[in-house]
Amino acid sequence: MSPFRSHMDIALSEARAAAERGEVPVGAVLLAADGTELARAGNRTRELNDPTAHAEILVLRAACALTRSERLPGASLYVTLEPCAMCAAAISAARIARLYYAASDPKSGGVAHGARVFSHPQAHHSPEVYEGLAASEAEKLLRDFFAARRA
Repeated sequence: MSPFRSHMDIALSEARAAAERGEVPVGAVLLAADGTELARAGNRTRELNDPTAHAEILVLRAACALTRSERLPGASLYVTLEPCAMCAAAISAARIARLYYAASDPKSGGVAHGARVFSHPQAHHSPEVYEGLAASEAEKLLRDFFAARRA
């Protein structure tokens, strides 16, 4: 078994690119079971005029198109912010094996906060969840982004 390697740096890079586009700085990267990168993205809700264009949804769509499957068993998803309920439900539907997220989201999160999607009996699948990887960097990106918007 190979040692664990975090790919949160890629997700953070996507989050920074999203911020530069005027999007809320959230980024994600999705890896296949063998560790091959399937997709990476940052939020594009404003650019695409699409409330579902969260980073997580975008990487799930791209990876499913690439693999020609609606399920991604064994895959690992790295995201800079705790997924919302919509994204958590999509993660469950795609059968993602492992979810790594940086910053917690007490206001809109759907994993450890709010809806807690994976703990519901209606959730068809619950991934392994790891939180807090590079949390301080992700939190700073978000704080700086919203502070600049208020200025």
